[in-house]
Amino acid sequence: MAGPAGSKRDADHLKTQVADRKKPRTNGSITSFFGIPKTTVSVETIPSTRPSSNFDKQKWAASLTPEQKELLQLEIETLDESWLAQLKDEVVKPEFLALKRFLLKEKRAGVKIFPPEEEIYSWSRHTPLHRVKAVVIGQDPYHNHNQAHGLAFSVRPPTPAPPSLVNIYTGIKNDYPNFQRPPNKGGLLTPWAERGVLLLNTCLTVRAHQAASHSNKGWEQFTQKVIDLVTRVRTRGVVFLAWGTPAGKRVTGINREKHCVLQSVHPSPLSASRGFFTNQHFKKCNEWLSDRYGPDEIIDWSLSSENRTSNPLAHTQAPASNESNIQEDLAVKSTHHSKQQFNGLEPSIPAITADEFDEDLDALEILAAAESTT
Repeated sequence: MAGPAGSKRDADHLKTQVADRKKPRTNGSITSFFGIPKTTVSVETIPSTRPSSNFDKQKWAASLTPEQKELLQLEIETLDESWLAQLKDEVVKPEFLALKRFLLKEKRAGVKIFPPEEEIYSWSRHTPLHRVKAVVIGQDPYHNHNQAHGLAFSVRPPTPAPPSLVNIYTGIKNDYPNFQRPPNKGGLLTPWAERGVLLLNTCLTVRAHQAASHSNKGWEQFTQKVIDLVTRVRTRGVVFLAWGTPAGKRVTGINREKHCVLQSVHPSPLSASRGFFTNQHFKKCNEWLSDRYGPDEIIDWSLSSENRTSNPLAHTQAPASNESNIQEDLAVKSTHHSKQQFNGLEPSIPAITADEFDEDLDALEILAAAESTT
């Protein structure tokens, strides 16, 4: 993208050059002919089209052993080619193949796994590598029905936004007062993913109703390679949003002169009141992207077609402390309400509400334990 000033000349300069060719010149140098070059400020744009690649997926797949083909069928069919081209050596490593054998064993034993198999790599298809502007690092997928679909913090309709996502909405509202939550308490974040926000969990699968049941099986090493790949390939820099201690550990090796790393407590109701609501991460993310790539490359955080934050930098203000306190109380009450439902204390409310809105209470306790040990 050209700089905002002096990047294009009008048509008159062409007439001047034609007339000047007829005049004798005392100095025939290139500089004297064209004049001293003007200095322009160049701002790199994030490519919107898929770059050319020499990766031949069919040829690569044909080179695999029969066992590798069986174990990696999901990667071959559903991992976006922009990512597979860069991760092809990683997925044939013994550690990753061991993870795939474990998952195959779970599947053959009839274990219910979330997200659905075809959505494990949905993050790669919604956000191809060449489109990544920001990375939001999550942890474990949601482990109840109709929740996890491969994007961190996101849930499919009609599941309501879980408490952590409700708190994320509050953080955005504090940065951009014109932000409106999706209708029907929605929590689907695919619009963010399609605008360049990589919503990546560090563990990509989980047993139904068993938080962290697939932790330390190999996913963490794979997703760390994904993070490392982004830092290496996106050479002009991206923004990393790491909330909570476990996510913070994922970004310790990132070059902070090249990339922007934003860290704070997790948006979980167990920790959000300790600084998440006022961290201004969504505003800071866009300010950095605007400085690095230009205002056209900032992220529209809106999730409602009726109210878009197409120019969010024009609407920023200091966090609204009163509103954040109100929303924080609502989010905490929502979690408390879910716990009561889970324990059967409010039988008058349909059970499906508790299952859909419950935010993996076991996972929250695991998160709190991880936070307290560091």
